[in-house]
Amino acid sequence: MAAATPISMNMLDRYLKQTRIAYFTMEIALRPEMHTYSGGLGGLAGDTARSCADLELPVLFVSLVTRAGYMRQEIDLQGHQTDRPAPWDPARWTQPLGAKIAVTIAGREVWIRPWLYLIRGITGYDTPVILLDTDLEENAPEDRRITDSLYGGDRVYRLKQEVVLGIGGVRILRALGFEIDTYHMNEGHSALLVTELLRRFTRPANGDGACADIARVREACIFTTHTPVEAGHDQFGYDLVERVLNGSVDLEMLKRFGGRERLNMTLLAMNLSGYVNGVAKRHAETSRRMFPGYEVHAVTNGVHSGTWASPGFAHLFDAHFPDWRHDSEVLFRAVTLPDAEVWAAHREAKQQLLHRVRDVTGVTMDPELPLIGFARRMTGYKRANLLFQDPDRLRAIARRRPFQVVLAGKAHPHDEDGKRIIQLIHQRMHELRDAIPIAFLPDYDMDLARVIVAGSDVWLNTPVPPLEASGTSGMKAALNGVLNLSTLDGWWVEACIEGETGWAIGDGTPGSSIERDAGLLYDKLEGTVLELYAHDRARWIWMMKQAISRIGSYFNTHRMMRRYAAEAYLR
Repeated sequence: MAAATPISMNMLDRYLKQTRIAYFTMEIALRPEMHTYSGGLGGLAGDTARSCADLELPVLFVSLVTRAGYMRQEIDLQGHQTDRPAPWDPARWTQPLGAKIAVTIAGREVWIRPWLYLIRGITGYDTPVILLDTDLEENAPEDRRITDSLYGGDRVYRLKQEVVLGIGGVRILRALGFEIDTYHMNEGHSALLVTELLRRFTRPANGDGACADIARVREACIFTTHTPVEAGHDQFGYDLVERVLNGSVDLEMLKRFGGRERLNMTLLAMNLSGYVNGVAKRHAETSRRMFPGYEVHAVTNGVHSGTWASPGFAHLFDAHFPDWRHDSEVLFRAVTLPDAEVWAAHREAKQQLLHRVRDVTGVTMDPELPLIGFARRMTGYKRANLLFQDPDRLRAIARRRPFQVVLAGKAHPHDEDGKRIIQLIHQRMHELRDAIPIAFLPDYDMDLARVIVAGSDVWLNTPVPPLEASGTSGMKAALNGVLNLSTLDGWWVEACIEGETGWAIGDGTPGSSIERDAGLLYDKLEGTVLELYAHDRARWIWMMKQAISRIGSYFNTHRMMRRYAAEAYLR
C-alpha cells in the first residue's frame, strides 16, 4: 500500500474550525493493524472517538504513535508467554502533518511531529486523531525511541513519554492552529499538559510580574480516572522529575498540585481540573474514598455499538431498528425481536468463534454445548484462574452438564504474576483435556475480541471487588446477547438484574477469599446457568433479549458522550 499523502494546512481548515475539545490518552484502539493500544483504556478511547464522529461532536484525540506497539504475545505448550515487538508503519494508515515542535527532556531539545488519522462517522463527519512521533533525524538516538513502545521501558522512559504526550501534545495543537477550549485527560498519563496551560494562562499579579491563572486552567480541564488501586496511579520521585524536566517546569508548582513527596499524576490532574469523574458509580465512590475532599462524578463507560455488534446482530438490528447506529436507545425494543432470528444471529457468531478456535489451536468444539468466554488483561486481581481453582469440582460439573471454555489475554511484560496465571491455565487445560474442551487463543487484540465477545454463550468476569474500575468487555458481549456471569464490581453492579440480564457471583463484598468465590462460581454455574441452557432454551433466549435491551441500549459510548457533552464540556 502506498504511503499516505501529506495534508496541507489548507486541507486542515475544516478540522480547525469544527474542533474545540481535545481528548488526551496514552493509548487508543483505532484498528487492529495500528498497534496504538494495549487493552481497556485504549479500547474505551477508540470507542469514544467513534461515537464523537457519529454524534458530530467537536472533539479531536491526541495520543502517541507507538511504532513498536505494545507487544505480540506468543504462548508455548506449557503456557510460557514470550513478548515480541509488534511494529507497524504509520505511513500506511496515517498522514503526516506539516508541523514540528520541540520539548525539553533531560536538557535536550526533543522534536515531535504529528500524524493524522481520521475516523469517519455514520453521517460522514470526520473526527481527527493526532499521533505524536519523536522518531526524527533531528533527535538524539535515545530520544527517537521515546514514542516507540507502549508501556515499555523503565520509569524514566514513562516520564519522557508523558512529557511528549502532555506538554508536546498541547504545543502541537497550537502549532497546527487548533483553538482548544477544553482539555480532557483520559487517566493521568497526560497530566503534564496542565503545566503548559499554567504557562500560557497568566494574569497580572498584585505586584510586579504575572502569576498563573489557576482558575482558568481548572475551567479548561476535565479528568477521567480509571484506577481504583493506589499502585496504579503514576508517581515519580522529584529527583527523576528534575532530571527529566530539567528546569522546564516550575517544580514548586508541581509540588503544590501534584504532591510534596512524589509527583502523583492523578493528584496533579484532579487539583487542576474543574470536572473529575470515575468510570462507573462504584468506581466514583471508591475514588472519593481514596481522595477524600474531592468531588468525583460518575459517568459509566460504554462501548461503540456499531463496532462491537457482530455481523449477524448488526443485520438483525438494521432490519428491525434502522436508527440503532445513531440512537442506541432504540435497542431497548430488542425484547420484541423474534426468538428464531436472535438465536440464528447468535449461532452465526458462535460458529465464527469455533472456526477461529479450531484454526488457531486445533481444538474442535461442539456448537451445541454452552461456551464460556473469558478474555481480558491477565493480571492478579482479574483472577482468570478462579474458574480453575478446583479442577475436581469442575470435572464433576462437566460430567453432569458438559460445557467448553475459550480464554484469551496478555500479561504485561513486567507482570510475572500475570504470566504465572497463564501458565496455570495451561496446566489446568492439560489436566482437564479429557473432560472439558478448553482453548487459549494467543495475541488478544481488537479483531480477536470481536469474535470472542460475540461468539460465547456466557461471559465470565471474576475481578476482586472493588478493584474493577468499570470493564467494557461484558458490555460488548451483552450487545450480542451473550449473558454475563460476573462478580458484582465495576459496571456490572449497575447492569445486573439476577436471572434477567445475567447472574452475579457473590454479593460484591470486598475481602472474600478466592476459595469462597470459586465455590460461589461453581454453585451458580452448575445449579443455574448450565441447567437453564440445557433445559429451557426459550428462557435463555428471553434473557438474551433482556441483555440486549437493558444493557445494549444504555451501556454505550453514545450515551456516555452525550453525558460528557452536557455535564462536563458545556458546564
